[in-house]
Amino acid sequence: MHPPLIRFTAAAILLLTATAARASLLSGDALDTAADVLAIIVLIIVPIVAIVVFWLVHVLPERFAEKRHHPQTAAITCLCLLSLVFGGLLWPFAWLWAFTKPVAYRVAYGTDKTEDWHEEMGEKAKAGELLQSEMDHLRTELDAMAAKGALPPNLRQLRADLDRLQAAPAAAPTVAGGSS
Repeated sequence: MHPPLIRFTAAAILLLTATAARASLLSGDALDTAADVLAIIVLIIVPIVAIVVFWLVHVLPERFAEKRHHPQTAAITCLCLLSLVFGGLLWPFAWLWAFTKPVAYRVAYGTDKTEDWHEEMGEKAKAGELLQSEMDHLRTELDAMAAKGALPPNLRQLRADLDRLQAAPAAAPTVAGGSS
């Protein structure tokens, strides 16, 4: 036999024995129900999830700025909100800003941390949880801010409290030594 004749015969047999093809595993009401569920998912759930993920990604620079005690956190937050309005075009700038070290801010105000950071460190110092090097760094920051004239009243009080804390341990051994 000739190879083309064998191929033709095999193709004819396959065509005659073929069954009807189905596009779906489901049929009838099951197919309608599956289509309804899929439509609900695509029209309602997917957009909600997309909006939530979009929002969560756009507030990341704000969260990082807060975590790093960036002094311009409020401005970064504003840029994140503007980025939401403008479809994410400003988001890369907010991201970069959140991770930059505010050198110009330090030159202008004497520090590159927020007041909250200074207050947290002050509370730790009052509780005795700071190392001497951390206390010295906090004092240096507060002195630099005072030299620039940018020391708010609450941080001025903190600086005075730190001076009292430094004087208190120095006075304590002489009192204990004098009573022995």
